[in-house]
Amino acid sequence: MNDLAHKQLVQMAQRSLAHARAGTIDQTDGVGRVPAANYLDPDRFEREVDRIFRRTPLVLALSAELPAPGCYKALEAAGRPVLIVRGPDGTVRSFFNTCSHRGAQVVAEGTGKARRFSCPYHAWTYDAQGALVGILAPDDFGEVDRACHGLTALPTHERAGLVWVGLRPDLDLDFGGFLAGYDALLERFGFETWHVFGQREVAGPNWKIAYDGYLDLYHLPILHKDTFGPDFPNRPLYTAWGPHQRMDGPNPSHAKLEGTPEADWPEARLLTGVWTIFPHVSIATFETGGRAVLVSQLFPGETVGTSITRQTYLMERAPADDERAGAEQMFELLGHVVREEDYATGLRQQRALATGALDEVLFGRNEGGGQRFHAWVERLLEADDEDLDAAFAAGDPLG
Repeated sequence: MNDLAHKQLVQMAQRSLAHARAGTIDQTDGVGRVPAANYLDPDRFEREVDRIFRRTPLVLALSAELPAPGCYKALEAAGRPVLIVRGPDGTVRSFFNTCSHRGAQVVAEGTGKARRFSCPYHAWTYDAQGALVGILAPDDFGEVDRACHGLTALPTHERAGLVWVGLRPDLDLDFGGFLAGYDALLERFGFETWHVFGQREVAGPNWKIAYDGYLDLYHLPILHKDTFGPDFPNRPLYTAWGPHQRMDGPNPSHAKLEGTPEADWPEARLLTGVWTIFPHVSIATFETGGRAVLVSQLFPGETVGTSITRQTYLMERAPADDERAGAEQMFELLGHVVREEDYATGLRQQRALATGALDEVLFGRNEGGGQRFHAWVERLLEADDEDLDAAFAAGDPLG
């Protein structure tokens, strides 16, 4: 066990209990203000896609989606086609899903298992390590150095049961500095052995409007009053590791752990809440139908007012027959909540902001997660490539 990670989880539980007893929460120094134009300006949107999504490691796959050598996932992220493959050596590698002959996409979007990948246009063929291993009618085509015409590799890191991919082959980012130790906490879930129960895509508003909701407990008893809102606290506590944040709330039930050795405090209880990974992932914990999380991977759409979210319901183990109905019900409920409550509201918010009625939107002292997120967005928009490592190492923008 990573004793340091466990101690951090215990400390967060103790902090949560202290707030529950005092009836308090952490608050920022003041109300935050974000220009309404930040959600509307198409030029700014293009800068966000280029300077954030194409320069920051993105969680594009779960280890559980690539359980064995030869397993692959092909998808589009921030306008870039990507192929992720677990090689025969067990290592996960990523490439632009682009044939080196004429640029056709080699693999259709989706998941599967294959030893080699043949382009559907002219049958140029690549192995799981991206090497060009076959050219159709090579004598007719002419001489070409195969070693120089493999798939274009992308920076790839597999940590804590998650696969991060960088969309810039040339960008040399300090990945450890970017994670800021957050992966040590995420490792306690053990996601690499969990079960993929269900997946879907949900269309939504501007990616920041959508992501604001993942960092917000304030709205739960209002927007979700007829679903699960009344069952959750709406007074958040935030803990930050670089740009990444864990959100939970004051929890009086942690008092049951007092009097037992801290080393024995059960991590399933300590890991509850919402874990967000900058700039686009939310991992929300649930216990219905077995221990589970909803992993939401948020991507900007083709225009400033659109986004797409890939939802994965990941369970600690495949549900037993008598648990499957409960898991199905929870997965469907979460899809309804995000689509019909969160994103439907966000799309209406998008249209309302477009009227020009507001110059800015507000984030209260109790909404520090949103304040911190927008501060990180600004920091990265301003940072040049050579300054990215320093930007991530600069500490919490809220102080």
